[in-house]
Amino acid sequence: MPEAADTPPAGATACIVLMDGTVFWGRGFGAAATRVGEICFNTGLTGYQETLTDPSYAGQIITFTFPHIGNVGANAEDVETVTPAALGLITKADVSEPSNYRAQRHLDDWLKSFGIPGIAGVDTRALTIRIRDGGAPNGVICHAPDGNFDLASLRAQAAGWPGLEGMDLAKEVSCQQSYRWEEGLWRWNQGYDANPAKRHKVVAVDYGAKRNILRCLADAGCDVTVVPATATAEEILRHGPDGVFLSNGPGDPAATGEYAVPAIRGVLEKQVPVFGICLGHQLLALALGARTYKLDRGHRGANQPVKDLATGKVEITSQNHGFAVDDKSLPEGVKVTHVSLFDGSNEGIACEDKRAFSVQYHPEASPGPSDSHYLFHRFTALIESVKEKAA
Repeated sequence: MPEAADTPPAGATACIVLMDGTVFWGRGFGAAATRVGEICFNTGLTGYQETLTDPSYAGQIITFTFPHIGNVGANAEDVETVTPAALGLITKADVSEPSNYRAQRHLDDWLKSFGIPGIAGVDTRALTIRIRDGGAPNGVICHAPDGNFDLASLRAQAAGWPGLEGMDLAKEVSCQQSYRWEEGLWRWNQGYDANPAKRHKVVAVDYGAKRNILRCLADAGCDVTVVPATATAEEILRHGPDGVFLSNGPGDPAATGEYAVPAIRGVLEKQVPVFGICLGHQLLALALGARTYKLDRGHRGANQPVKDLATGKVEITSQNHGFAVDDKSLPEGVKVTHVSLFDGSNEGIACEDKRAFSVQYHPEASPGPSDSHYLFHRFTALIESVKEKAA
């Protein structure tokens, strides 16, 4: 239903209220609940379940620009974390009945089990254009099956939410204690590889890590130990890692950096190879002396073109971030390796002296293309070269 006045139209059981007071009416599905956060949009054509379970979406309500959400149902294999972090979802069409041989349950039922509200019937083109032109607004999603809405209260919640700047969300989605990761990549008609080869000890710092990232590390030959976001350099190095991986995650990197940057610097001082992605990329940049800033719109989708400056090749990447590294703040010895072909923002850095590199996007591609899987093997190649020099 299009943007409308304060009186709910007939059949409205859900609404979106933006921080400026604008209301979008629609039909509710999923949990009957009210959530407040940042409203963003995702342009991915597939993988809505992976998107909803990506911890990087903590604090956010997702507008799906692809209209057919729910048509493949939900299953236990396509989740990227145990508890979804996304606050809600916005769709144009009603959630359809599942029509896929892997479906185990209806998306509506799956959303209810996690307390996630949804709204259908929204003019998602209009909302996306609004976000594109004016930036991602704070807002409220409210699913009220009885059709009763307290708009004054909803507007107050939307206007009063502080926003993601200055917000450390990594602690909320990170594991609370260290654990070993054993699972490899999924293969059609076989499931997940239960016993990938293990050649290198890698500690993965969990700022909101997706499972498929850990699977890609395991598939590349890494014996992976996952540690909490708050792990100190001493706690990381205690595992004797050949390399350290800095994961994706939500929130403001400057806020998370209060405790993450000293730990990363401690690892870099020991010359242990480091590979970071997404939030991990931003935190590595901060540890090297650079700055980050909030993007007006963010990059969220599985069709983001990125150029590798070393090879000239263009990768189509999967991304989900609202902050970026400021190229102009990079210190001497840190070079830009990748750039966005959408807006020219930074997509990768490397510091040879510190044996560290990182990218802004999600190379594990879940969902999305697999153009960037090579980066996991670049990481293991770096580890192997360090081992050979030490031999």
